[in-house]
Formats: sequence, structure tokens, C-alpha cells
Amino acid sequence: MTKLAEYISSKDLLVNLTLRELRTKYKRSLLGWLWSLLNPLAIMVILTLVFGVFLKIRPPTGSPSGLKSFPLFLLCGLLPWTFLVNGTNGSINSLMTNANLIKKSYFPRELLVASQVLAWFISFLIEMLLLATVFLVVGHLNPLYLPMVVLVMIALAVFVTGLGLALSAANVYFRDVQHLVVIAFQVWFYVTPVLYSIDEVPEHVRVLGRELPARSLYMLNPMVNFVEAIRDSLYHHRLPSGARSGFVLLVSLLTFVAGLSVFLKLEGRMTEEL
Repeated sequence: MTKLAEYISSKDLLVNLTLRELRTKYKRSLLGWLWSLLNPLAIMVILTLVFGVFLKIRPPTGSPSGLKSFPLFLLCGLLPWTFLVNGTNGSINSLMTNANLIKKSYFPRELLVASQVLAWFISFLIEMLLLATVFLVVGHLNPLYLPMVVLVMIALAVFVTGLGLALSAANVYFRDVQHLVVIAFQVWFYVTPVLYSIDEVPEHVRVLGRELPARSLYMLNPMVNFVEAIRDSLYHHRLPSGARSGFVLLVSLLTFVAGLSVFLKLEGRMTEEL
């Protein structure tokens, strides 16, 4: 309760830190905030050419929407994935880049991580609004499912904050963390259904003569359910299943609690290590 009261009293500081991140993100760049839109669009064009045109990967037909568009299918997975990567990477270095501020004054250090996630969440929100506009233009937007999209986005932000808290604190003591995370994200990307449909994952595979439940193990990846929940709402025009919605909510809360616990445990000697 003491910590909660401290967070509430520091809400103005959180706002100022977030505004600082937003101002400096594209400072002195000619296009400014347009880069937050051009980056995912450029990646979408490249991936669409490689996988949709050259390799001829076909997206599933939306059920019951009937939509069949690889770029829209791709963006439903690419935008949440990009937010995960940007929010986590920004959080990891937030304590290191603000070492002087931490040494000079006391405030909840968790706010540095939260401000990074919040700044990237605003970019994520703008991108998703534009994606919803594209769905509207092509005549495949059902406004009834937009509140679910927003709820999933908030749950994803809580999940990213939990990851950022744990990894940023660990990175103060072990500087290899930021490099390991880069490798982990490369693997994580290909076991998340950004480029392909979840239907392409086999139910079972044989490894060393043993049959493993590949689909069940695959579904333990939290990003699978975050991506599919957004696709359900935008691409397919259906509510995510109760199991998927419950998993998204549970994993976001557990990750946040675990990340905050790790952060508070490592906070004691953080100033000396910086």
C-alpha cells in the first residue's frame, strides 16, 4: 500500500517523463512522428513482397469476415510485435541512460520503465488507429470489436512493462542482458504467428522418435495469444475465445507482478552499480 501511494503521488512525474521521451524520440528529424508510421509500413512492404509475392504464402480467409489480404493479416501481427520489441528494448536501457538522474534524487525508479512503455504505447495506439482506418476504407471494419482490441492492447502494455521491469533491473547488474534479449527476440519472432497463420503449426511432431504436442506447446507462447486476439477482432470479426482472453489477462498480470518483484528485489544496490 505504501508503494501504491508512492506511485499515485508520482503520477505527474510519470507524465513528465513520458512527455520527455515523446519529445526526444524524433527530435531534429525532418519527418518527425511520421517515422513511427513509415517504419512498420516499410517492413510490411518488404515482408509482403518476400512472403506474399515471391514465396506466395496465402493468408487464411477471415471467418466470418471473408477478408483475404496478406498486408492486413500481416499488420495485425506486426504492430503488436513491434510494440513488444520497442517497449522492451527501450525499458532495458532506461536505467542506464538515466543514471545521473537516479544518483541525484530519489523517486520510484520503476517510473523510468513505465514512461518508456507508455511512450511506445502512444505510438502503438496511433498505428492501430490507422490500421482500423484502413480496415474501414476497404469495408471490413466491425466497430463492435474495437473495444476488445483496446483491452488486448492494454493487457499487452502491462505484459511489456513486466518484462521491462525485470530486464532493466537485471541489465544494471549483468550488462549482457541487452545482447541476449536481441537474440531471444530473433527466435521469438519466428515462433509467433506474425508471418503465417496459426493453422500452419502441426498438432504433433516427432522429435528423436517421440511424438510431442507441438500445437499445445506453441500456444504457451504469450505473443501467440496477443496476436491472435487482435486478429480475431480486426481480421476475422469475432470475439477471442474465453480461454484466449483469460490467458492474455492472466499472463499479463503474472508477468507484471513477477517483473515488479524482481525490480524491487534488485533495487537495493542499483545506485552503486550504476
